Amino acid sequence: MEWTEQRIEMLRRLWGQGQTASQIAVALGGVTRNAVIGKAHRLGLTGRPSPIKRDANGASAPKRRPVPRRAMAPQPKPMMTLQRAMPPQSQDGNVAASPPPAPREQPRNYPPARAHGGTKSCSWPVGDPKQAGFHFCGAPSEPGRPYCANHCHQAYQRKSEAA
Repeated sequence: MEWTEQRIEMLRRLWGQGQTASQIAVALGGVTRNAVIGKAHRLGLTGRPSPIKRDANGASAPKRRPVPRRAMAPQPKPMMTLQRAMPPQSQDGNVAASPPPAPREQPRNYPPARAHGGTKSCSWPVGDPKQAGFHFCGAPSEPGRPYCANHCHQAYQRKSEAA
């Protein structure tokens, strides 16, 4: 799109009438609202009526108050991070065929977890939740962790090991 004298004159006239930049862009055709604003500023066009709606006393309409955010205490950063399994890649960089699924673990007979202050059991899921036989590991969990020692080793790794 080229700014011809005719289009510039039309821009000046519509700008002076107080049309919005979007309305002027539609009237001119083939230009965006931002192109109209940019050209108007390069031409030094000013003196437009404000688009802010005012009441009879000249005061602007009341502004909406921002919704206050709830103050939240900063969360401590974990010492260990979850390890994410990545699909294996072949030498050409494509994702290789995945290995066959591991045989299902058989449910172990651990004593039930105590409800208050006692030993808690590992909550590592075993199997597909949609299939029969799905269960949680149930081994005694590590103190302060949701998993047993074996599953903690699978789920977490130290930052120094991740690098």
